Amino acid sequence: MHVHSHVDKLRLSGRHRGQSKELEQIVALVKKGSRLIVVDGVTYRWRIRHKPTYCQANGWNPLTFAVEDATVPGAALVVRTDRPHPGNWFGLPTKPVLPADVVQAIRTALARGWTPYVSGSPFHLEVSSASKSGEGPALDSGLSA
Repeated sequence: MHVHSHVDKLRLSGRHRGQSKELEQIVALVKKGSRLIVVDGVTYRWRIRHKPTYCQANGWNPLTFAVEDATVPGAALVVRTDRPHPGNWFGLPTKPVLPADVVQAIRTALARGWTPYVSGSPFHLEVSSASKSGEGPALDSGLSA
């Protein structure tokens, strides 16, 4: 899954002739348009892509947001919500991502093994609203393959 709220830098590191090359992906959260949030004494940076992707604009993919440790950027947390991007082309109803939503996602991801200070692949988290029983949002799954 490509996260458009990140800047991807690709670096090819190879060995001598005949040996395979490895592709290393370095992902950093764009600081412009990001917000800081403190969760349990740790400062994180989070961001929602302002312009929807083509699939988000058509309502095929939901709104996502990304989070990283603000002081020691490492593996990003990518949270996929169940709501449409506010910039969708069809005026699909949506709700804003509130700081409380971000706090809940961070805590859930940490409990499920996200290590924000260690470099690595992004950690994916699916978020869905709870049933209409009046409960708050529910976080469904952790890592995705």
